[in-house]
Amino acid sequence: MSGETRVFPWPRLHEFCASVFRSLGVPEADARLAADVLSSADRRGIDSHGVARLRTYYDLLSIGKINPRPRPRILRESASTATVDGDNGLGLVVGPWANGIAMEKAEKVGSGWVAVCGTNHFGIAGYYVLQALARDLIGWAMTNSSRGVAPLWGAERMLGTNPIAIGFPGGEEPPIVLDMSTCAVPLGKIEIAIRKGEPIPLGWAIDREGNPTTDPRAMVEGGALLPLGSDREHSGHKGYGLALAVDVLSAVLSGANWGPFAPPFALRQPDPERSVGKGIGHFFGAMRVDGFRDVGEFKAQIDDFARTLRATRPSPGTPGVLIPGDPERDAQKERDVNGIPLLEAVVEDLRDIARVTGVSLE
Repeated sequence: MSGETRVFPWPRLHEFCASVFRSLGVPEADARLAADVLSSADRRGIDSHGVARLRTYYDLLSIGKINPRPRPRILRESASTATVDGDNGLGLVVGPWANGIAMEKAEKVGSGWVAVCGTNHFGIAGYYVLQALARDLIGWAMTNSSRGVAPLWGAERMLGTNPIAIGFPGGEEPPIVLDMSTCAVPLGKIEIAIRKGEPIPLGWAIDREGNPTTDPRAMVEGGALLPLGSDREHSGHKGYGLALAVDVLSAVLSGANWGPFAPPFALRQPDPERSVGKGIGHFFGAMRVDGFRDVGEFKAQIDDFARTLRATRPSPGTPGVLIPGDPERDAQKERDVNGIPLLEAVVEDLRDIARVTGVSLE
C-alpha cells in the first residue's frame, strides 16, 4: 500500500476529532479533551496513537462498546491514593480525570496515586506526565491493553503493549520525558508497516508458529509482538517483567482485566474467553519535588545532568546523545509549523468517517 502522505494543520485535525466525538454523543468538554489527547500524539510524532486511532474509537462508540457519557467515580480513597471506576468511558476522558485526582493529591499531601478500572484506550502515556510537568510535579502514567505480546519464550499473545511514561521537570533545560511501550514496538508501528507495504525488522514480532518474522501481516494474522529486548540474549526477560509490572499496577490493583483477559480495542476481535475485572486499567502517579528537596536545586541538577549527557562523545555515524523527550519535542516544533503528515490510508479512514457523520475534514 502507498506510503504517500497528506499534510493537515493540527488545529484542523483537532477540530475534526472533537466534532466526530460530539456527533457520537460525547459532551462538548469531553469531546475537546479527547481531541486534545489524540492531537498531542500526532503533534509529538507518535503517529500510531493519534488520529490514526479515530476509526477504532468511532467504531466502538457507534456500536455501544464505549460509553460516550461516563460518570467516573471513586471506589476507594485515602489521602494519597484512590481507585476509580471509569464507567466504561473513553480512556481519553477518564484518564485525564483520574490523573487530575493524582495531581491534586500530590499538591495536598506530597504524592498521589490513582488506579483505574472500567476504562478504555487512553492515548499516549506521555500526555499525562506532561500535565503533571505543567504543575511542576514528577508524573507517572501507565496502562495495560489487550493481548498482543508474547511473554519471553512464549508463542502466543498473553500481554498488552503496556506503555509507561515518567516525566521529570527541568529548569532551563526541557523536562526529561520517558514514554515507551514495554514491548519491542507498539502495535501501531506494525499497522504503519502494513499501510506502507514494508517489512518489519527481525526482533519485533513472531508468526503464529512462534517463529521470528519480518512480515507485519504474519504478526496480525495470529502472531504476536515480542517484549522489549525480544529474546533472552537481548534481555527480553526485562521487557517481559516490565510489562507484567504495568499490568499488575494498572489492572490487578484497580480491579480491571489483566493479561490475556483485557478486552480488545478493536471492532472485529473476539472478546476474551473470560472476564477477571472491569475493562482495562490505568495507573497514574504524581510527586511533589519539594517533598524531597528544594525545587530549584532539583531543577538545576536535572539541567546539569541533561547537559552532561548531551556532551557525551558521540558514537560514529550518530547524531549524538539525546535526552528522553527530545525527538517528540523536535517533532512538535516542526509539525506545529508545517502540519501533520498523514498516510493516505489514514486520510481515507477519516474521509469515510466524514461522509458518515457529515463532519467536514477538508
